[in-house]
Amino acid sequence: MPYRIRRLLAGPCMVGVVFAALSGCSGGSTGDVPGKLDVVASTDVWGSVVAEVGRSRVSVSSVIDEPDQDPHSFEASSRTLLAVRDADLLVENGGGYDDFMGRLVSTSGSRAPVVNAVETSGLTATPGGELNEHVWYDLPAVQKVAEAVASRLGALDPPHAAEFRSNARAFDRKVEGLIAAERHARSLAAGEGVAITEPVPLYMLEAMGLRNLTPSAFSLAVEGSGDVSPRVLADTLALVSSHRVAALVFNAQTSGPITSQVEAAATAAGVPVVPVTETLPANASYLGWMSRTITRVTEAVSSR
Repeated sequence: MPYRIRRLLAGPCMVGVVFAALSGCSGGSTGDVPGKLDVVASTDVWGSVVAEVGRSRVSVSSVIDEPDQDPHSFEASSRTLLAVRDADLLVENGGGYDDFMGRLVSTSGSRAPVVNAVETSGLTATPGGELNEHVWYDLPAVQKVAEAVASRLGALDPPHAAEFRSNARAFDRKVEGLIAAERHARSLAAGEGVAITEPVPLYMLEAMGLRNLTPSAFSLAVEGSGDVSPRVLADTLALVSSHRVAALVFNAQTSGPITSQVEAAATAAGVPVVPVTETLPANASYLGWMSRTITRVTEAVSSR
């Protein structure tokens, strides 16, 4: 779901009004570590991928880096702007998901190269549809981003370019294990229907051979914080109450009265409910997070 950040350039030090004042009101270190490349990612998802590729030769910070951090009320502090200004490399999701990164770059005056995950992935909108910007749920896309990060890091630090490439290949092999797990799920439950609250996990669900039966008007309304009509809500509730779907996969970070009603209906009907998130759970890595999510979905859809 695109981050709708209303107060992006507001902050305790009047961030963005007079950038020269930033250093005077900064609350702490910007993450600069001598001898390491400084990388700033828009979310901890991409920060985790960068850490896999850069390992000990990079210092990674993420703008959104806590599971309970509300991106809708995110405020860019002077510390964040300083980190972006001083970064050697920036990694953003793109596709309209994290437009705040563009504003941070513009305000800070950063000249760092940018890896845009959506552009790197090559994924596009379906004919007549909109791009699903949640590309970190598409495992081949994540492999491409890791390769792009390795290339950028190598250009910034040529003596260690081969090391970055080797790290990216090692990461790629681990992601291949996740892709194999998706194929295994497809062999067990291909064609099973699922319901979702938002399009967040669709790339993964499609790779597992699952069919999204949710009325598009429902998931689009929830994603856009719009109203869900009584008829659309009734149709969505009927999916779970009549057991037309094997599982409900919902975005646990944006629950509200409507989605909670659907979740309650699924629970009452005995339909497995699988929570997913847009950012990393506490103390999790990208690889561990995706592995657990694939396992939970597989168990849910193959249980009936």
